[in-house]
Amino acid sequence: MQPVDPHQPVVILGGFLITEEAYQPMADAIRQSGVADVVVVPVSRLDWLLTSWGFGWRRVLDRVAAAVEQQQTLSTSGRVTLVGHSSGGVMLRLYLSDDAFQGRRYGGSDRCNRLVTLGSPHQAIRATPLRAMVDRRYPGCHQAGVDYVAVAGELDLSAAMASAFSRRSAGGSYKSIVGDAAVTGDGLVPVCSALLKDARHLVLNATAHGGLFGAPWYGSPERVQSWWRFAQG
Repeated sequence: MQPVDPHQPVVILGGFLITEEAYQPMADAIRQSGVADVVVVPVSRLDWLLTSWGFGWRRVLDRVAAAVEQQQTLSTSGRVTLVGHSSGGVMLRLYLSDDAFQGRRYGGSDRCNRLVTLGSPHQAIRATPLRAMVDRRYPGCHQAGVDYVAVAGELDLSAAMASAFSRRSAGGSYKSIVGDAAVTGDGLVPVCSALLKDARHLVLNATAHGGLFGAPWYGSPERVQSWWRFAQG
């Protein structure tokens, strides 16, 4: 694999029902590392609700493709780095594939040579049909020319940083994903699910899935510095 240019532009795809403004602090923190540019793919809550169906995934992935092509014009390496939070990380694995989906071949690995996923439910015993399809067709690090980095968070549910919501819901979420309520995770996704097989792995202590689950989360500037530095390593 060729080295990844640490200054190449970045495209961020967020998670289910989370709109782009939530990722602006993340984008700003990455910009401070000297990258050419950072954009967040615009996805509304309605767009996310439509991802229960294949055409909804295509709507989002078409926007990813457009953002990547725009960012590629700013890239001295000719490549773009992808960052996907939660469900966004799973969807970007499909974008990298050479196979046709809903009538379009994205072939994102021709344009992107690094994917960083943040709290993405990659491996699950129970998943939505489309997420299950991604892991069945493209298990682990599917594209040989892409540097896959999988980041997971560990949230102590008894600590003050954990929200009341995560204390109530984490066990049920963990059990539905991996069959065990007692595993560790970020308040929504278990560590073992977020660590994509064969990727480079990083587990962040005291890190929540999102603001609803506690603070800090993957998008908090101090956490961005940690996982971005690891990805560049």
